[in-house]
Amino acid sequence: MPLVIREFETALPDTSIYVYDNNSSDGTAEVARATAAIVRTKTMQGKGHVIRRIFADIEADFYILVDGDATYEAAATPRLVVRAYQDGLDMVSGVRITDRAGAYRRGHVLCNRVLTGLVTAVFGRRVSEMLSGYRVFSRRFVKSFPVLSAGFETETELTFQALELAMPIAEVPTIYVECPPGSFSRLRIYHDGFRILKTIVNLVKQERPLLFFSLLSPRLFSGRHCTGHPGGTRVSLYWSGSSPTNGRSRHRP
Repeated sequence: MPLVIREFETALPDTSIYVYDNNSSDGTAEVARATAAIVRTKTMQGKGHVIRRIFADIEADFYILVDGDATYEAAATPRLVVRAYQDGLDMVSGVRITDRAGAYRRGHVLCNRVLTGLVTAVFGRRVSEMLSGYRVFSRRFVKSFPVLSAGFETETELTFQALELAMPIAEVPTIYVECPPGSFSRLRIYHDGFRILKTIVNLVKQERPLLFFSLLSPRLFSGRHCTGHPGGTRVSLYWSGSSPTNGRSRHRP
């Protein structure tokens, strides 16, 4: 943590640095208070809860959001901020570039590619990496973003918000390294990957319902059956997930 704070102080000497302690048990708050950082606490654990509090509390023209595990390139921050300022962008993501075998855990790269691929299939190739934890946001983005998730699904929500509203965004290549000794990623590849996938499905259903249900249409039509019914035809539709009919039959006179 002190290393991360020092690196960002060097990269942006006139910038306020906030450290949010997410009810941790590793002494994060005590370590951060020994630096020039402003330390605040959010007792509800989960990345989404912290980001919701950060976006509500802090007033700024631009917001730099980064994980505190010393894996992201602090020196790249001015490039991200300048790009956002000069081009009037609402989000600039640091795309992770690495030549170190230990930078990614097993399965991380594949999971990232699959989940990003699903999103680009819906919105087009406006992003090449959806799960980066290193981003710059405009004030407009932050103050209009409704954080709904509690955990690592937040990056998915951030990306969906920008793409669905056709916000001006960009990506900047940044160096990515492995966690230093004594530090580790809390991301659980398969557990959190499944939750992120579920979030993608739910967001597509909410934001693009026609697309979502059209993809399910072969299943729906295969489950349709018609039977004789006094006064007309009864049509029963069976859905694989929640639907406007809640699994009940619709009666057509």
